[in-house]
Amino acid sequence: MRAACLILFSLALLLGSVVPQGTASAQDSTTYVVQPGDTLFRIALKHGTSVDAIVAANNLPSRSIVYVGQVLIIPTSVVAAQPAASGSVHVVAQGETLNLIARRYGVSLSALLAANNIPNPNRLFVGQRLVIPSGAAAPPAVAPSAPAAAPAAPAPSVRTHVVKRGEGLARIAAQYGISWQALANFNNISNPNLIYAGMVLRIPAAGSPEAAAPIDASVSGPAAPISTGKLILVVLREQRVYAYQNGQLLRSFVASTGLPATPTVQGQFQIYVKYRTQTMYGPGYYLPNVPYVMYFYRGYGLHGTYWHSNFGRPMSHGCVNLRTPDAQWLYNWAEIGTPVHVRY
Repeated sequence: MRAACLILFSLALLLGSVVPQGTASAQDSTTYVVQPGDTLFRIALKHGTSVDAIVAANNLPSRSIVYVGQVLIIPTSVVAAQPAASGSVHVVAQGETLNLIARRYGVSLSALLAANNIPNPNRLFVGQRLVIPSGAAAPPAVAPSAPAAAPAAPAPSVRTHVVKRGEGLARIAAQYGISWQALANFNNISNPNLIYAGMVLRIPAAGSPEAAAPIDASVSGPAAPISTGKLILVVLREQRVYAYQNGQLLRSFVASTGLPATPTVQGQFQIYVKYRTQTMYGPGYYLPNVPYVMYFYRGYGLHGTYWHSNFGRPMSHGCVNLRTPDAQWLYNWAEIGTPVHVRY
């Protein structure tokens, strides 16, 4: 993989409960561009974390060899895993908590925290390796049954927005992460120019069917590669991103993909982590608070872009640059596991 895109993570590792993403609890992280002479051990030592934590955060093969220019996610708040000589090691799975793990092995929460030098029991992420203190009971041979599903929360009431002087539909829609067409359709507005100060607009929830822009039959796109579920399609030769649901084209966005020296990876992937904002940096650039980031393969992702407006032409280090309102809509609509197909 060539140097992937502008990246340094500063928000949550969301993987369902895999912690991003719809949205998820936050786990601090950053990124690091591999330099000549670096190894995973040296990088882990430099950042005060463990090799295992870096391997897990980047979906790398065990003890993978890194190369110059590679962009790695560094889980900054992770304490380096302790050697397993004094006890067994448990790899945190989706949905687990420290209390649950402690009960499973028959140890106290305080002993588990002490064995792993964890100052904050709420800081836990999928793939984290925990040392289980010696003398702990072995986990049951049969996995515990899944907890009963929580009762469905009542549907939130529709939000409203009171139009202020000088506001237009496009500006209001961008504020809520939806399209102006969807906002007009939801409020039965046939002429988007006929809104006025004091008018009350109903705001559909971002990511809901009502928030999707009405399909314009005059706008065509490639045939959906799959006919069920959600899909994000990136077409490099067009510099466009398409969002499909059950084979129907919902939205299309202009984009900027990787430059010739740092091309966007091609293939079939899926979103594995989402960040509401993060800082990205590398040789010659430092970009704080990059919005609505979704990674689909190692350091390659889709995200909002505020540092250029040259959409429609390659501009990135490998990521898919989007206008920020477009990235926000996609971020709210796509969940962890959404397929991402990238083709020429």
